[in-house]
Amino acid sequence: MAEHYIYILLSKVAPKTYTGVTFDVEKRLSEHNNGCNGYSRKYKPWELFHKEIFKTKKEALQREKYLKSSAGRKFVRSLFKNDN
Repeated sequence: MAEHYIYILLSKVAPKTYTGVTFDVEKRLSEHNNGCNGYSRKYKPWELFHKEIFKTKKEALQREKYLKSSAGRKFVRSLFKNDN
């Protein structure tokens, strides 16, 4: 069984982030930077800001759902504060 990741990308041209789930973070980052996603196409190039690993896709999807919630967005903002 392949491991799954949640990832948070940071746009290099706008104050935007993108959160998603994948089993290959580097491939997915490349796809975002090549314009393969409608939303992320507008804000490329992207850089990987944060990732977390999970044993199952279900766990990764639950974490992604949390990170897209109000409480999860607060957590993401705290990552920016800790990065500086």
